[in-house]
Amino acid sequence: MSDFTHFNEQGRAKMVDIVHKPETARTAVAESSILVKEEIYKKITSGEMEKGDVLAVAQVAGIMAAKKTSDIIPMCHPISLKGIDIRFFWEAEKEQKRLRIQVSVKTKGSTGVEMEALTAASVTALTIYDMCKAIDKGMVIGETYLVKKTGGVSSPDFQKQLDDSL
Repeated sequence: MSDFTHFNEQGRAKMVDIVHKPETARTAVAESSILVKEEIYKKITSGEMEKGDVLAVAQVAGIMAAKKTSDIIPMCHPISLKGIDIRFFWEAEKEQKRLRIQVSVKTKGSTGVEMEALTAASVTALTIYDMCKAIDKGMVIGETYLVKKTGGVSSPDFQKQLDDSL
C-alpha cells in the first residue's frame, strides 16, 4: 500500500500529510458547459427568467461551492482561497446555445486548487439547470475538466500532459 498516498499502513483511507510541502501561489482553471434551447438563452440574456438573474445566482453558487469543496469531497484539504472568478461565454450550436462556464481559483498554500475549480464549475452548471428546468428538463450539462493549473512541484509536468491531451 506504500505507493498509494491516500491509504495508511492498515490500508485505511487517510488525508495526505502536506505539512512539509512549501507554500506557493497556486491556480487552477476548470470549465464546464450547459446546452440550452433558444428560449432559455433568450430569457437568460434578456433577464426574463421567473427565478431571477440566472447567471448571477449561478456565479454565487459556484463561488460558494469552491469555498465548501473540502466539506463534500472527503480527501480534500480545507484551503484558504485567495480568489475565485467565474466567467460565462455563449456559443451557438445548431438550434441551441451552449453556455461555457470558466472558473479560475487562486490560493497561496501547500496544495492545489483543482478540486475547488472543478467543483465550482460543476455547481455553477447545476444551478443554471435548476433555475431553468421549469422551461426544459432536457438541458445537457457538458464535460467538466481541468484546463490549467500552476504552482506546486508537479505543475510543469501536469501542464505538458494537459497540453498534449487537448
